[in-house]
Amino acid sequence: MHAEAQATAVKGARYSRPLVTSNRIGRRSGLGLLTLLALLMLLTLSSIADQARGYSPGCGDVPIVYGIPPWGFHTGPPIGETGSFARGHGEINLEANTVSGIVCQEDRSRNRPTRAITMTVEHHLVYHSHFAVMWGFPGNIMKIIVRVQASNDPKCAVGTVGRATLFASYNGVRSDSVQFFFPAACNDQDHLYHGSQVDNQVPPL
Repeated sequence: MHAEAQATAVKGARYSRPLVTSNRIGRRSGLGLLTLLALLMLLTLSSIADQARGYSPGCGDVPIVYGIPPWGFHTGPPIGETGSFARGHGEINLEANTVSGIVCQEDRSRNRPTRAITMTVEHHLVYHSHFAVMWGFPGNIMKIIVRVQASNDPKCAVGTVGRATLFASYNGVRSDSVQFFFPAACNDQDHLYHGSQVDNQVPPL
């Protein structure tokens, strides 16, 4: 019986050590996973920062998207050397109430340098409707939040948050509009574009 007890004790000793090692491996794996997640988060934040630094003020890098994009608009060029214009495009999911995209605006003047901003669209879609009425005509409307990512307008700093309302008339009528709303410090960028020169695509198309 004494020999059997020793054998049992030896078996117990043989199995107890790997269990301790397994716990250590588990802890190391957990730490490794946390380290990996932290590294991925840093890389993501770095990528976002690099992307934000990559924007330039104005519409030079924002093309006019022709055809029927998920959403998009252009207001036509300014008349002559003065005036303002804007354009933008992006993705939208009406079921999830999300939106994304890029928008630009330039304000040209003979007496001062062009003031230009480039904006990204915040993901929450503020409002949309297929049964809106503006300018006396029915149409689609969407309201979005924009954030300035690049600016050479000294009164409109990077990070400024504004709003935009996009309206697209239908039933063969061309009375589209785009309107920007900014806080007081940036209100030189408040513009309303309306008329036959404005081409707006607002879903549902």
